[in-house]
Amino acid sequence: MPSADLPLADCLTYRPELPLPDGFDGFWSATLAEAPHDGTPDKPRFKEVDCGLTQVRTYDVSIPGYGGRPVRGWLRMPAGATEPLGCVVEFLGYGRGRGLAHEQLTWACAGYAHLVMDTRGQGWSAAGGVTADTDPGASGTVPGFLTRGVESPETYYYRRVFTDAVRCVEAMREHPEVDPARVVVTGVSQGGGIALAVAGLVDGLAGVMPDVPFLCNIPRAARIAGVPPYTEIAAYLQLHRDRTASVFRTLSYFDAAHHATRATAPALFSIAMMDEICPPSTCFTAYHRYAGPKDVRVYEFNGHEGGTEHHRAEQLAWVRSLFAGLPTGQAALS
Repeated sequence: MPSADLPLADCLTYRPELPLPDGFDGFWSATLAEAPHDGTPDKPRFKEVDCGLTQVRTYDVSIPGYGGRPVRGWLRMPAGATEPLGCVVEFLGYGRGRGLAHEQLTWACAGYAHLVMDTRGQGWSAAGGVTADTDPGASGTVPGFLTRGVESPETYYYRRVFTDAVRCVEAMREHPEVDPARVVVTGVSQGGGIALAVAGLVDGLAGVMPDVPFLCNIPRAARIAGVPPYTEIAAYLQLHRDRTASVFRTLSYFDAAHHATRATAPALFSIAMMDEICPPSTCFTAYHRYAGPKDVRVYEFNGHEGGTEHHRAEQLAWVRSLFAGLPTGQAALS
């Protein structure tokens, strides 16, 4: 499949103008400071389940997310661990849910706690989900999630998702079996975009691993991507011809390339040069703007699947090296 975007040499120097929206930091500070809608704070809940595994402990997780509404997930931990663990918090690709209790065992088998966050309202492709999105947005949105609530930043779908993700990281840093100085966030596609947003919103992360990240340089992606999900934006604006400026203003508060400018944790990106879903120039936009130490693995002849298990091997080595160089405990967060 030939590349439909800029060649690698051009991507390596591609640094487009992407103005930060007014009040970006204030909007997110206010969002994360909001109290639960019902005024009653809750606590994360971890219920151990028996899924037939002997070397991995699995917990059905419920964490208060945006507005205090529960966000589900799976927490997997190596059986017999006796000291605080490094932790990988993973966010999922577009359409995926948390799946089944016995899936996704790599990180726990490597000796880490591994939280997989269910994405609210999703879970119709590849893996099921159980977290509802109780605010479906105005009528007239294109099927999917990219235009849900796009009338304003306050009502936009990803405001809720990014808040959910921050709350999941906070919950794991407070977990008694997790070393709060050794928490890494990761995700593929949509999950990579969410991971970048969290990296910009949460101080003191140990690292971030965004793979073929979605939600980066959204104005360009909406104009050049020929396959979903970015085409949802184009379809919406094809009908609502008078809303282009307001839609892209809303989206700018959720562009992972903006959040990357606030992120300082070490990062390992992956980008695929034949990716039709997340065009490589949009991923490189976030990579070049990322404010912390960073590295990238480029998969020149792959599409949106990216590096798959080849890249997972890179991640395993990177996380082990990263954690080995960190002090332990709360003092590392100060």
